[in-house]
Amino acid sequence: MTLKSANDYRCAVELTVKIAGGKWKPLIVHYLLGGTKRFGELGRLIGGVTQRSLTLQLRELEASGIVTRKVFAQVPPRVEYTLTPLGHSLAPTLEAMKAWGELYLAQMPEDPNPRANRLDD
Repeated sequence: MTLKSANDYRCAVELTVKIAGGKWKPLIVHYLLGGTKRFGELGRLIGGVTQRSLTLQLRELEASGIVTRKVFAQVPPRVEYTLTPLGHSLAPTLEAMKAWGELYLAQMPEDPNPRANRLDD
């Protein structure tokens, strides 16, 4: 992921979305807030993410300084991902997103057809 210069963003929200937004990045950061995780562990926790998508998202987060990647020289290879201090600074943002999501879910009407209200369709 190539970032533009600071003057090329209309606002800080645009930059935040570029770095930490999308379908999988917030979930990756959320699970890494709990501590270092291996690639397979992240995939299982997130669920539904392809290996390719997870790899690309982790690479982008690493390039942005949000995540560090540590490779262990062993067979089979072991790779661990950890949040940097900058990555940890996203915690309040994710907590606010979680609180908003809980509020939204609490206000959703009960639907006899739960498939109709799925957000990921």
